[in-house]
Amino acid sequence: MSNSAALLRPFVSDKLSLRNRIVMAPMTRTASPGNVPHAGNIEYYRRRAAGGVGLIVTEGTCVGHKAANGYPNVPYFYGDQALAGWAKVVEAVHAEGGKIAPQLWHVGAIRRAGTEGPQPELPGYSPSGMAVPGKVTGHAMTVEDIQETVAAFVQAALDAQRLGFDAVEIHAAHGYLIDQFFWPGTNHRDDNYGGSMANRQRIAVEIVEGIRAACGEQLPIILRFSQWKQQDYSARLCETAEQLDAFLQPLVAAGVDIFHCSTRRFWQPEFDGSDLNLAGWTRKLTGKPAITVGSVSLNSDFLPEDGTANFKSGHAASIDNLVERMQADEFDLVAVGRALIANPDWVNHLTAGTLDQLAPYSAELLQSLD
Repeated sequence: MSNSAALLRPFVSDKLSLRNRIVMAPMTRTASPGNVPHAGNIEYYRRRAAGGVGLIVTEGTCVGHKAANGYPNVPYFYGDQALAGWAKVVEAVHAEGGKIAPQLWHVGAIRRAGTEGPQPELPGYSPSGMAVPGKVTGHAMTVEDIQETVAAFVQAALDAQRLGFDAVEIHAAHGYLIDQFFWPGTNHRDDNYGGSMANRQRIAVEIVEGIRAACGEQLPIILRFSQWKQQDYSARLCETAEQLDAFLQPLVAAGVDIFHCSTRRFWQPEFDGSDLNLAGWTRKLTGKPAITVGSVSLNSDFLPEDGTANFKSGHAASIDNLVERMQADEFDLVAVGRALIANPDWVNHLTAGTLDQLAPYSAELLQSLD
C-alpha cells in the first residue's frame, strides 16, 4: 500500500463517514474580532476543506459559561452573532465536501481577571482555583458552578447539531478546565469531583452523558485528552496501560464515540514494553476509533521543552513511520496541525506524493489567517 493510499482510505463508522483519514487539528488563532467568526475565518476553513481534509476540528470555541474564555479574539459558541458566523463556516466546509466539528472549550484557571467578555472582572474558574499545582490564582468552583458549566457544554452541542455540524469535540486536554479536574496536581477537592480517578472524571462524564441525552444517539462525540499539560509537559494522568483503561472506560460508557489522543510527537511510545502511542493504546483498550496527532510531517515541536512561548519553525519530515502505524491499524485517523496552516492543500500533496515539497511552517504564519 502506498503512502497516500494508507491515509486516503475512507473512514466509515456507524455515526460518521469521512472521505479520508486526515483531520485538521484544532488550533487557536485569536483572529475573531468581537468573538464572532467572520469572512476571514470562513475562508480559512473553506480552503482546508477544498484542500481535501476529511474532518475539520475547529479552533477552540468558548461555551456559554461566564468564565469560559481566557484569550482575546477567540470565537464564542453562543450568542446569535457567533452562531450565525459558525453556520456560514459549516456551509462553506460542506460545499467543499468536508465534514466539521466544533471544539467546545472552557479554559478554566488559565483565565485571568481582565480577560475580554461580558464579565471581565471574573477570575479563572477551576476545581481548586489552581492553574498550576499549589498556586491558587482563581475561583474554586462550587457544585452549582460545575452544573452550570456542564449545562453550557450541553447547550453548545445542541446548537452545533442545529447548525449542521457533523460531530462535536470536547476539549478535555492540555491543562484547561476539564483537564484541571483530571489532574491531581490542580484538583484538590474532597467532594464527588475530587480524590479518586472516577471522581476527577465526573465532570467529563456528566458533560458526555448530558450531550448524549440531549442530542440523541446519532451525534458523534469526540473527546480530546492528553497526558501533558501546557503547565507541565512531563505531567501524566496514567503511568500504565491499566491506569489508562480505568481512565477511558467511564468515558466510553458515558457515550464517547472517538478519542482524540493529543501527544507532542506521534511516534513516541506511551508506555514501556510497547511501541504503541497514546492513540494506539486507546484504540486497543476501548475498541473506539482514535485520532493520533503530534508534529505530523514536521521536523520540530510547536514549542520548546522549556515551555516558553518561543514558537518554533518546522520543515517537511517523513511520514513513513506514520504510514506504517496506520497500515497496522494502530489508530484510525491522523490530525495534522501546523503543516496545514502552511499548506492548506496538504492532502493534495499527499495524494500527489509531493509532501517533500511542502512549504515550511514558521511562527510568522500565526499572525494572520490564510
